[in-house]
Amino acid sequence: MASDQSSNSGLATRTAVPNSTVERINTITPSTKEEMDAALDALKSKKKQWARLSIDEKITILDEIVGDFRTVEAKWVSAGMQAKGYEENSFGEGEEWFFTFFIYNLIRVLKNSLLDIKREGRPRIPGGLSTRPNGQVIAHVYPQTLFDRLLLIGFRAEVWMQPGVSAEEVVHGQAAFYQQNDPPGVVTLLLGAGNAPFLVPGDFLYKLYVEGHVIALKMNPANEYLGPILEKGFLSLISRGYLRVLYGGAEQGAYLSNHPEVDELHMTGSHHTYEAIVFGPGEQGKQRKAANDLILTKRFTSELGNISPVIVVPGDWSAAEVHAQALKIATWLVYNSGFACPAPRLIVQWGKWHLRDVLNQAISEVFSRVSSRNAFYPGSHAIHEQFITAHPEAQQYGGEPEGHLPWTFIPGVDPNNRDDIVFHTEPFCSLISETAIAGDTVAEFLTNAVSFLNESVWGTLAASMVVHSRSLREPEVKNAVEKAIADLHYGTIAINQYAAISYFTGTTTWGSYPGNYPTDIQSGQGVTNNYLMFAHPQKSVLWTPFSIPFDPFSALNTRAAEFGKKTAALKTKQSFWKLPGIYWSVVRG
Repeated sequence: MASDQSSNSGLATRTAVPNSTVERINTITPSTKEEMDAALDALKSKKKQWARLSIDEKITILDEIVGDFRTVEAKWVSAGMQAKGYEENSFGEGEEWFFTFFIYNLIRVLKNSLLDIKREGRPRIPGGLSTRPNGQVIAHVYPQTLFDRLLLIGFRAEVWMQPGVSAEEVVHGQAAFYQQNDPPGVVTLLLGAGNAPFLVPGDFLYKLYVEGHVIALKMNPANEYLGPILEKGFLSLISRGYLRVLYGGAEQGAYLSNHPEVDELHMTGSHHTYEAIVFGPGEQGKQRKAANDLILTKRFTSELGNISPVIVVPGDWSAAEVHAQALKIATWLVYNSGFACPAPRLIVQWGKWHLRDVLNQAISEVFSRVSSRNAFYPGSHAIHEQFITAHPEAQQYGGEPEGHLPWTFIPGVDPNNRDDIVFHTEPFCSLISETAIAGDTVAEFLTNAVSFLNESVWGTLAASMVVHSRSLREPEVKNAVEKAIADLHYGTIAINQYAAISYFTGTTTWGSYPGNYPTDIQSGQGVTNNYLMFAHPQKSVLWTPFSIPFDPFSALNTRAAEFGKKTAALKTKQSFWKLPGIYWSVVRG
């Protein structure tokens, strides 16, 4: 869920933030070489111990983390709200609490997987396996529990394996790290994401618990103010020596990346930064990239952003349905003020659909009703200006007070102009575009849309598709949708939902579609969030209803903060008695 800007990485420069957090951030000084050396030496001494730690001990640490993080969760949310300029009881506060819910949820999923490994040698696959007609194996991974079924009604998720992997190989390949008799241990440098707070613990818990690595975490300068809070919330890992938190910008990132005690790297950030690390900066780096001459050859997994598309499957929608879907799509951009790589960047419609312009107008109307937000992420004003310069006809809504960016919509982009900025540059800000693809039928439109996205639009991380339940009852459309899902080259495909919600389930994978390589890295390599520990995942698919009577994720939901708090509380201690309050906060919103 990363930026396409070079500032979102370990090679970032320190940047200004709102006055409310300046004093706290200025107390954080960059780590010295001596501090970095000492941290890596300590991690090296602990890497074998962590790799061979018993499952019971690892579960104990998870339980301790839940207790420790509960003592800082309010500070964690408050710090994020201050830095981003969110008001109390706002939709933004609801987002921050829901991000906190994710931390608790992934700990729950991890603990369940470890208990399954202890009992059966591998994590349980909640819905078992099935096989597509072409032989491709699918694991049905969500819902995992009764609570999942009751919390997100009608949601289900799958992990598709890479072609050629048998069902037997899927099962035997799970939890590969835990099948080792004598793992040597690995020190991984994690260059933390700067845009969304939950990504940092999401990344290091995955590397620790699924791959068995100890972690040197270098906080991103954009959100390093969370570092001291994180150190208290994850004290159980830090006090035992399995996690160290470091600070700084480009100098520290470069030093750590090339340190001999660092065995591997992972980052959530920008492909520009990835390339600077792997090939070197500047013109010489570009020349090395052209020659495939890597200066860093360590294993380097990454999640590097995306121009996330939303394919709208045409149908006979009512006026109310048009407005509901417009609110849904617009809300996906509002999340985290647009600073998320699965945020919708390009709406893809059928040129012949009679409701195309109606939907576009409805999306514009939603943006006109949503207050603009502080553009807290470094470089966002500059990237917004690039798009407005290329498309002066862009529709802009809000943008006041100073520091805010308007919600920006660019409908009607010509798909034949493959050099248009909207197709090759991720607009990491509050901006979305729309284009129309030709086709004589809906099925032909979908085929053409898939080819267009796979061949001409940058990124392979996540895509969404909006399709009416009535359309899925039409055999021709149903078959075309299923073929589109199979053919799309994205690591996550969400039906009728924001792709990031797949990440929040905790049981799907998150990462680029397989097959990228350093000279054309696109959205990165490898996966995270793979807490059922599959060895060869290809993509995750999230299915959700077309219509939800009361949508807790709507940007116009006035009870979003209440919903977020209650959902986070549910994951710290699950109780059926908490569910009515959650439902009530949604209905009242």
